[in-house]
Amino acid sequence: MVGGSDGQAPPDATELKRRRKSPRLAAARPEEAEVEAVAEPGPGGALEGDEHHFGIPDSLTRPPIKACRLPGTPSIYFPQENPTKEKAKAYDSNEPEIPAGHQPNLYTPLKERKADFLEKKQEHCSTISESDGESGSGFHKSWTLLLVLLICVPLLYVLWSGMPSLLDTTLSSRDTQILQAFRAQMNKLKNTYQSQDPSLWKRTHVFLEKHLNASHLHLEPAILLFTAGQEAEKALRCLSNEIANAFAFSQNATTIKINGADKAILDSDIVKLEVDKELSSGFSEGKKVAVVHRFELLPAGSTLIFYKYCDHENAAFKDVALLLTVLLDEQSLRKSLTLQEVEEKVRDFLWAKFTSSDVPRSYNSMDTDKLSGLWSRISHLVLPVWPEKGLPVEGCA
Repeated sequence: MVGGSDGQAPPDATELKRRRKSPRLAAARPEEAEVEAVAEPGPGGALEGDEHHFGIPDSLTRPPIKACRLPGTPSIYFPQENPTKEKAKAYDSNEPEIPAGHQPNLYTPLKERKADFLEKKQEHCSTISESDGESGSGFHKSWTLLLVLLICVPLLYVLWSGMPSLLDTTLSSRDTQILQAFRAQMNKLKNTYQSQDPSLWKRTHVFLEKHLNASHLHLEPAILLFTAGQEAEKALRCLSNEIANAFAFSQNATTIKINGADKAILDSDIVKLEVDKELSSGFSEGKKVAVVHRFELLPAGSTLIFYKYCDHENAAFKDVALLLTVLLDEQSLRKSLTLQEVEEKVRDFLWAKFTSSDVPRSYNSMDTDKLSGLWSRISHLVLPVWPEKGLPVEGCA
């Protein structure tokens, strides 16, 4: 044995065991660890068998630790492994550092792996059970939703079916007042003008009342044409005014009145502009009905303005009514005439009036094609008026 530098005797085995360095210090000073770990050569000084390393990935069990006896020492000495290998073993196996003097439990890694396996299996089973629970919950939710739909759909159908009646109830307050006011006025007129044909009251009442009903969609204005012979001129004027006033009164509105006799001698273009202005401004201000007296006396070209107000689809105002009157040249109309015959008589009369040969043909003049288009717009309902007794001598305003 090589002595120390100060000449002292080498330490015995007990002293060596007490002065063992830790693996961390041995790794820091590999030379000193190697001197302490290796004994002098001699008989029995070498390790028996090859040294096995534990902790590498390929090893499943740890081989028994081989011990050796140093010459001249009564106790057994356990040689230290190479510090570098020991660090590698610690990193590879992820085992905690074993304190000196404590023999590790060989079955700990297996128990830890088994515990990890059981824990992962338990987590997997819990995940499956949770997914099953979620699927079961989704199944119940689907049935619940289906049940709600089965209950709600018939209920909504019943409510929707009753919606029109609810709307009628909501709208009936004003609608009923308007209709009742109109009916009351028409009943008064019927009692005053007792000589008129019953079909006049029935058709006029139904035609205008349908337009007054707010539940009906207004796609076009209400156009009525009243005609009469010379003997019923006053009745024609008064009755048309009264019906127009009844229609306006029921809606708290007033009536637009245009007299064709006042415009007969004016230029066609001027009359056209005047009529357009009166109708447009009146309807824009809230008036609901216009009466055009003596339609046949208007200049022929000026009547084309009624394309704008009497069109079936593109009328400027659709929630209004226009009442036109035509006084025929005949002294009287036979009460035996049908409504179709009365309509044809008025059409022929306007054709002769507006397309006469003495009317100059120009851009603003009337021709057959233009009159055909005009007639289709103003002839929705043509009704005859009979003379009445007891009307005011001065006529109707």
